[in-house]
Amino acid sequence: MLSVRGLTVRFRLRGGRTVAAVTDASFDLAPGECLALVGESGCGKSVLASALLGLLPANAETEGTALLTGGPGRGAHRDSAEADSGDAYGAGLSGDAAAHAGDGGGRARARGGRTGSYGGGASASRGGEGIAGTGAHGGPEGAGEPGVVDLLAADERTLARTVRGRRIGLVPQSPAAHLTPVRTVRAQLEETVRALTDTPRRERRAAAEAAAERAAFPAGHLDRYPHELSGGLAQRAATALALIGDAPLLLADEPTTGLDRELVDRTADELRRHADQGKALLLITHDLAAARRVADRVAVMYAGRIVEIAPADRFFGEPGPRHPYARGLLDALPERTFTPIPGLPPELSNLPDGCAFAPRCAVASGACATRPDLLAGVACHHPDGASRA
Repeated sequence: MLSVRGLTVRFRLRGGRTVAAVTDASFDLAPGECLALVGESGCGKSVLASALLGLLPANAETEGTALLTGGPGRGAHRDSAEADSGDAYGAGLSGDAAAHAGDGGGRARARGGRTGSYGGGASASRGGEGIAGTGAHGGPEGAGEPGVVDLLAADERTLARTVRGRRIGLVPQSPAAHLTPVRTVRAQLEETVRALTDTPRRERRAAAEAAAERAAFPAGHLDRYPHELSGGLAQRAATALALIGDAPLLLADEPTTGLDRELVDRTADELRRHADQGKALLLITHDLAAARRVADRVAVMYAGRIVEIAPADRFFGEPGPRHPYARGLLDALPERTFTPIPGLPPELSNLPDGCAFAPRCAVASGACATRPDLLAGVACHHPDGASRA
């Protein structure tokens, strides 16, 4: 369903500085699969998701390919020309922030980047490891294949009218900023039902309430305005909005923020059900317990790079992660050794030439002065902790 190859995002800053937010990310996501993307704050997870939806600011430059296959979700408008490219429905959300996401302003791409060498038709099987399959890709629409869109090369009209909300749903990291402050939650849900589905007018109220129920949003709060919601309620409202379009691919960026453990589990289970219906889920999270609960595979990011991709049962069980950083993430959990990773991540504007984790790594050696490639699901000169100094 989604095949990402060489995704790179750079932010150009005043004074000539460059922030390497995402570097050479490659992965596949198949129907029926949940891939959890984990890592410390600031490692590039949310930037990666924004790049897939074309929601980057004007000073961003992208390279690579991100091929999306498949059509819109069940019940979605098949005639995408009905959609207004300035609508709030572009990202499956409602409000001024989402409307801005659909207007094409503030988005720039470096189109001469890494394209043409990776291909469509590649997908990962459940529980698979690493990157599966390559082919030939000859243009922004997937070499003429029907229904295939290169998300990094598609224009704003394509993204706004046919992708956001219809083929990709988004649970945003900052939900309160994506809700219209002068409209109730109910009004925003009904508006999104109208925009993204063929639901008859008389049934839209019930459809909105059903979406709220799926996201554990209490019916008694539907007629409240965003400023009357707690952070957890705003998160659940945003989740309900993202689920309405029944999109084949759901990007959930920290969907359990502000929720207690019971609601975390309920939200994670609802997102898992989305995948179990033959759709795909990219779960971006700091909550390793939620990732363990629902993920088929885990991708670990550090300093803008994916450093390990592994089946979830192996990652959280035996033999465990292979990359020292991934092992450190698990060891920092209270139910494990509760040992924090020493040091701090590097500045993305000043990355070292070699392994970015080496200054914090207990098994680093001279070989780490050279940046390791992602091979057999891990980017490390000393996988499994064996130092070769």
